[in-house]
Amino acid sequence: MAKTEEAASPRLYESITRALEQAIEVGRYRPGDRLPSERELSDQFGVSRPVVREAIIVLELRGLVQRRHGAGVYVAPKASLQLSPPDEADGPFEVTEARRLLEGEVAALAASAASDQQIAELEAILARIGDMRSDQPTRERADRAFHVALARATGNDVLVGLVETLWDKRYQSPLCVYFFSRAREAGIQPPVDEHRLVLDAIRARDPDAARRAMRDHLARVTENLLIATEADVLDRARLRVEERRFDFARRAGVQV
Repeated sequence: MAKTEEAASPRLYESITRALEQAIEVGRYRPGDRLPSERELSDQFGVSRPVVREAIIVLELRGLVQRRHGAGVYVAPKASLQLSPPDEADGPFEVTEARRLLEGEVAALAASAASDQQIAELEAILARIGDMRSDQPTRERADRAFHVALARATGNDVLVGLVETLWDKRYQSPLCVYFFSRAREAGIQPPVDEHRLVLDAIRARDPDAARRAMRDHLARVTENLLIATEADVLDRARLRVEERRFDFARRAGVQV
């Protein structure tokens, strides 16, 4: 399986999950055994480490493996396969990448099409994102409202629906819920400064700057997910160098 196949596969992590499930089922990895490291599995399957990480977390959610801080991932005692429906989850990295591609163009179009009233609405939503007196769920709802309002500013209802669908996957996909909850636990909050750059570019009627600001913002989301889900915090400095080769991060322009 070549790394170039990642772009052609909508859910590559699912094939890795199935392969590891089968290895557990046939006894290649027995209860109590330590799974190979992310690096080793990445090399074994010829995929990037975010894909391996997603697969491991799916196994963890299904009760097949247990993560031991600083010691790796182990097959759970008396692990029993609990297969989930095929449409159980979209991976957070692919969802964020899709958002980056779509919403970059949405921001560019909004820079040309947004009315003064819509820009004022975006400004009001931005104030809610930056209101540190509000709890995090309230600010996250404002974050979603900002992106949806930006899509409405294009005047294209299809784009509004697509943006809403991608956002909703954050709450419908167990895998996305897990990753973003870990980011929340790590103290990562909606970044008002990054949204400000998008809005400033729209107010300046600069499509290129708006596109760039939105893509940079969503690249940072990818980076934050990588950091927040790092199993061994002590290895973070090393991983910030190694993760340069992550394909999802590379395509998003992330330097971690």
